[in-house]
Amino acid sequence: MALWWVGAIVLLVVVLPVVIALLNRILAAVERIRDAADDILADGVALDDGLEPVPALLATTDETIKEVQVGAVRYAGSVQKLLEG
Repeated sequence: MALWWVGAIVLLVVVLPVVIALLNRILAAVERIRDAADDILADGVALDDGLEPVPALLATTDETIKEVQVGAVRYAGSVQKLLEG
């Protein structure tokens, strides 16, 4: 019976503080993760405002590609004439 009391005292004096210290470290890490997640969310919302004009820009992408293609073909033709001559 005395060993049970010794075991209970050891549990309260040694093991319980260790468990509490480990839980405290885990909770501190969870709080840091939560703060980082909140920062990411705030920055993501701010980034969303900057993405509003993207669909309109993508709508003009085909026209831009055609303009670049025409210029590139003209440039390549001129370079070809220079290299042949």
